[in-house]
Amino acid sequence: MTLREAKVGQTVHVTKLEGTGAVKRRIMDMGITKGESIFVRKVAPLGDPIEITVRGYELSLRKQDSEMIIVQVI
Repeated sequence: MTLREAKVGQTVHVTKLEGTGAVKRRIMDMGITKGESIFVRKVAPLGDPIEITVRGYELSLRKQDSEMIIVQVI
């Protein structure tokens, strides 16, 4: 499943990052790497963006970026 499909309140584990080039590099620079745990805090009313907690800080991601992050529910 992708990070976009995760529900509010779930903690998920990153299993794979899709995408190439600058987009993938930007996601990794935000601290989202394979093996990292992510807590889904909020989702905006229209579904974009989503707010997550990763490595102890809050981060907002666009729907398009969250679809590139393959996760597994813990």
